Amino acid sequence: MVDWITTPGLTDYREAEAWMEARATAIAQGQAEECIWLVEHPPLYTAGTSAKPADLTDPDRFAVHQTRRGGQHTYHGPGQRVAYTLLDVGARGRDVRAFVQDLEAWVIATLATFNVTGEIREGRVGVWVQRPEKPRDAAGQIAEDKIAAIGIRLRKWISFHGLSINVEPDLSHFDGIVPCGIADHGVTSLVDLGLPVSMDDVDVALRKSFDGVFEPDLPDSGPAPVSNA
Repeated sequence: MVDWITTPGLTDYREAEAWMEARATAIAQGQAEECIWLVEHPPLYTAGTSAKPADLTDPDRFAVHQTRRGGQHTYHGPGQRVAYTLLDVGARGRDVRAFVQDLEAWVIATLATFNVTGEIREGRVGVWVQRPEKPRDAAGQIAEDKIAAIGIRLRKWISFHGLSINVEPDLSHFDGIVPCGIADHGVTSLVDLGLPVSMDDVDVALRKSFDGVFEPDLPDSGPAPVSNA
């Protein structure tokens, strides 16, 4: 069983981290079920383990939180659905790369609910959408914008942190960072793409598409070793 929890309003980021760490520990000890936690945060920037100081272009704009999730700088704020994925990767094959690919597939399946084609690009983390209505780049390629970010951490093979999908955030808030270290592409949202999608709509789509990507019934894998991947 996977618990689904939705917290209304805006959740403090440090409180969310503390809650995730406690829940991940409980899952590893067999004292709690796996969990998908859906939240929104007040405007803030986070810096993952690969974050470069130069990519924080406006450090005084919002609070900046150093975090031990993978990845670089990202933005969280109202209108963005953050899905924290506290799942037993040890029981799901102990393959971190495959797990991240499953997260990507989950986002893509969720976007497909709204007839949005999400795509993965080699060397660029997250999920992207083509913007043929925008000018092409210098190489003549169709413009692409990022619509979802992914960054996880593992402890004893339990994942936490997770993914975020831009539903209707203030896209100008991304201007204070180089999102995920990628300067030559923009960001978008479902509403920016012209879709009248609500947060509730996205939550329903996330839940419906989850079981199509992640196996609901897991075998007993026994104790998992410590991992800081």
